[in-house]
Amino acid sequence: MESLSFEEAFAQLEAAVAALQDGHMPLERALQHYQEGVQLAQRCNELLQQAELSVQQLTANSDGTLSIQPLDL
Repeated sequence: MESLSFEEAFAQLEAAVAALQDGHMPLERALQHYQEGVQLAQRCNELLQQAELSVQQLTANSDGTLSIQPLDL
């Protein structure tokens, strides 16, 4: 699961949610989809946090020098 890209993990999460919403599966299989979904959601969250940390903003200071600041979204 740790090797999945954000897009792969998100697509699998969407599939798990769709399967759960269908409601036509045994309880054991539904629990498996739920547990998978929780792990995939955590993976997506980790990747988003990593992306947020890597996004920075280049700012010109009053003296003309440039500095890198965290991008405030």
